[in-house]
Amino acid sequence: MAPPDNRPWDVQPSDAKQALAEDKYEDCMSCKVMGSGAFIGLGVYSYYTGMNNLRQQEKMIMQSATKYKMGSRRLGIATISASLIGAGVWRAFN
Repeated sequence: MAPPDNRPWDVQPSDAKQALAEDKYEDCMSCKVMGSGAFIGLGVYSYYTGMNNLRQQEKMIMQSATKYKMGSRRLGIATISASLIGAGVWRAFN
């Protein structure tokens, strides 16, 4: 019986770095445009509808016993929207 061939598993660090450098994946331009447009659009939509719903429900929210009043809810909507828009901008350039 012949000894097992270990050469395929004998990988040098320089070989791994070269393989990773050659395997760099790049999206097509239309994929980047659609992806970034979707994220930015979702961020704008969530800001618009979230703030609109808060304005409509403001009286009920202020009368409720919850500690989360209008300021923290506005901050939450703005944070989520800004994160989505940021993801869209990042997607466009990376």
